[in-house]
Amino acid sequence: MTKVLFVCLGNICRSPMAEAVFRHQVKEAGLADKIEIDSAGTGDWHVGERPHKGTLAKMAEYGISTEGMHARQITAEDGQTYDYIVAMDDSNMRNMMQVFPQTSATVLRLLDVIDDALTEVPDPYYTGDFAQTYDLVERASKALLKKIIREQGLL
Repeated sequence: MTKVLFVCLGNICRSPMAEAVFRHQVKEAGLADKIEIDSAGTGDWHVGERPHKGTLAKMAEYGISTEGMHARQITAEDGQTYDYIVAMDDSNMRNMMQVFPQTSATVLRLLDVIDDALTEVPDPYYTGDFAQTYDLVERASKALLKKIIREQGLL
């Protein structure tokens, strides 16, 4: 089982959106039994909360499930549990590497897998632009899935 963790600041906007979109794409590819997906935040402000209403609305717009999703904070164990740990921005990357300074996981920013002028997924909690976040997450998730399929020999 290949395990993928998406990480953002509070785990209510970007990383749960990435989790839901990626889970949807994995299911459509027929790989739900081969890839496990989760998300977490570097901060603890929203632990236990459902995704942000903007994320929920965007997922509903595209018919993507967020069932059972609740915010959690990353742990040191995550660094040893996951095969791919995907940060939304540089700040998230720095913060999570303080929690698990050594990991055997492939650690990258989500936008590292696509050719885009942006290198970080803007936080819609502050920008209010959930459409931009969705577009970036959707495109990068497709590329990430191709990368994982290739690297893990899943098809």
